[in-house]
Amino acid sequence: MTGNQKQALIDPLFNDNPIAVQVLGICSALAVTTQMEPTLVMSLSVVFVIVFSNLSISMMRNLIPNRVRIIVQLAVIASLVAIVDQFLKAYFFDISKILSVFVGLIITNCIIMGRLEAFAMGNKPYESMLDGFGSGFGYAWIILAVAFFRELFGSGAIFGFKVFEAVGISNFPTNGLMVSSIGAFIILGLIIWVQRTINGYVEH
Repeated sequence: MTGNQKQALIDPLFNDNPIAVQVLGICSALAVTTQMEPTLVMSLSVVFVIVFSNLSISMMRNLIPNRVRIIVQLAVIASLVAIVDQFLKAYFFDISKILSVFVGLIITNCIIMGRLEAFAMGNKPYESMLDGFGSGFGYAWIILAVAFFRELFGSGAIFGFKVFEAVGISNFPTNGLMVSSIGAFIILGLIIWVQRTINGYVEH
């Protein structure tokens, strides 16, 4: 793996994280992160869509007329999202109901469109897949971290398992703020602050 390939895979995880640094994909980070299980499914869905949309567009990049490239990109993303939506309805119906319209809104996720424009349109398929994995997992770990704290302090559980009851704290005071979008925004803000402090990121 070359240096550029490693950079495409690793940089989005931390130094160029799509949420913490580029501040993209914020809506789903606030909306679907009340519990770990649907958040994990949402994360995997976005990873699938961004990897295969990057791959598809990269393979077709020399055939797509510039004036219709956005339409083609949206068509590819929408097709992959439809596959994800039908798969969830067939095999994970309860989670599909929890995620509701947010699966469909993956189509409008700025991270995916941004990677298609900034990377897949100008790079080979393998490098584009690596970029997709990096950006997808960079998005995933942030929303999973938000969901971890929201579920833990909002309902005292992780993946539905009552953590505090298991260690003998049956009257742990859960925080109603954590189940609201305000709580998600606070946690996300703290993660962004810590991440930018560690890597020394400064807005220009």
